[in-house]
Amino acid sequence: MAEIVIRNVRKEFGSFTAVQSSSFKVEDGEFFMLLGPSGCGKTTTLRMIAGLELPTSGEILIGGEDVARKPASQRDIAFVFQMFALYPHLNVRKNIAYPLVSQGMSRAEVRRKVEEAARILGIEDILDRPVGGLSGGDRQRVALGRAIVRDPACFLMDEPLGALDAEFRERMAEELRALHDRMGATTIYVTHDQLEAMQMGDKIVVMNHGVIEQFGAPQDIYDKPATLFVAEFIGSPPMNFLRFHGALPPGATQATLHHVPLGLPALREAFEGDMVYGIRPEHVRLSDAAPYRGEVLATEYLGTTQVVTLATANGEVKARIPADQPARVGESVGLDFDGRTTTVFDARSGRALRSALNEGVLHG
Repeated sequence: MAEIVIRNVRKEFGSFTAVQSSSFKVEDGEFFMLLGPSGCGKTTTLRMIAGLELPTSGEILIGGEDVARKPASQRDIAFVFQMFALYPHLNVRKNIAYPLVSQGMSRAEVRRKVEEAARILGIEDILDRPVGGLSGGDRQRVALGRAIVRDPACFLMDEPLGALDAEFRERMAEELRALHDRMGATTIYVTHDQLEAMQMGDKIVVMNHGVIEQFGAPQDIYDKPATLFVAEFIGSPPMNFLRFHGALPPGATQATLHHVPLGLPALREAFEGDMVYGIRPEHVRLSDAAPYRGEVLATEYLGTTQVVTLATANGEVKARIPADQPARVGESVGLDFDGRTTTVFDARSGRALRSALNEGVLHG
């Protein structure tokens, strides 16, 4: 397996820039997620790593070697596509064996590698079946098997679970992560599903309009969003945003919204202007004693919890609270925010203001 380094990689299609000077590092053996909405540049980035697209500029290093100008055939990678790309006229065994046969490997070695991959994936019992009658999950396992037998430096996966239904996708995500852990493989995985990225990834790059918005561990990205886009894209429901105008001095631990002081982590630098006070729904509590008020608009029962939507003077707020806590539509309630978990953003740039919570995040 190998470390993968992306340095100032840019991709232009005529006058359109799909990826803008991206840089990040995938550690050896890491399960790395490229996350973002459709058209954000994540698949283009993956295709450049694979050699299916050549970058306009920048470096792509796999195992310390710059492969940016090398064709896909000269990069030690295996690509798993969303639509499986199996050969319908071949059975499972021959589909998995195909890349080894193409390399001229001996028949005995091909058989050994195919049976080892089938054992890892738990598909020994279907090796001699045609692929046409397989379930979506089994076809995906066959596609993974064809990648595994090559024993590549890294695996590249482009939304490999996207064609599966929701329940089976969740089970396959668990299997895929477990497979990665057993093999110790370096894996880069593209997805638009933030829950999938949070569940599976060691590190996540969040992309939007060809730009890397944030790069880090799932928990850091969730707790310390660098931009308004990340705060809204990650989380279900997403972070609440309350807009206000004011001036915050260095070390400020409160922001005043609608004449009510609300807590926040101490700011490292002063800021004045339009701001956004952000807080996750699970960090909003309903309390009669709280001075900041909201009117209950709706409730959504989720089993052990409920999501309550409230109207406030600074915008709509969602609170995730225990299912048995009373919340009646139309009533006025107090909202208590855990200031240690909030993030304040510059409304103009969308960047988080630097604080004790997110020391590495600068406002721009």
